[in-house]
Amino acid sequence: MSSSVLPLCIFLVLFSAASSAVAGKESQSPTVYEIIQEYDFPVGLLPKGVTRYEFNKSTGNFAVYLNKTCTFSINGYSLKYMSKVTGKISKDRVANLKGVQVKLLLFWINIAEVTRDGDQLDFSVGIASADFPIDNFYASPQCGCGFDCVNSSTGEFNLKQLISSS
Repeated sequence: MSSSVLPLCIFLVLFSAASSAVAGKESQSPTVYEIIQEYDFPVGLLPKGVTRYEFNKSTGNFAVYLNKTCTFSINGYSLKYMSKVTGKISKDRVANLKGVQVKLLLFWINIAEVTRDGDQLDFSVGIASADFPIDNFYASPQCGCGFDCVNSSTGEFNLKQLISSS
């Protein structure tokens, strides 16, 4: 082997090892569902099918991306997740939420904030809010069919409470 080929082989071996280490580190990144659990929220706040996310751990700002707008009905009411959902997460609180709506009567209303208080989740639409048991959100709903796809008895998300509390 010539003396100029040996350094090139060493470089390729080192580059390959470094690339493998970087790829291994990327594959160990937490999922968005794991991140929301770190902030004391259940995975069911987000539907299945997140394609990617951006998260700034120092500020709590996030963006979650779905393939397309995701809608599903729960107890006769509709929820809509836009293809991009943004907000700011901190322990027991998601603030400045944009991209998640609930249909109340004839109008789509933005859910602006979600907070956790013990075993309850409080969903705020600004002028009104409603509490729901956290165990309703242990599974992620699926676009198109919500919790009915999950086949779970904990898939009850009674939005009638939201209307009656306004």
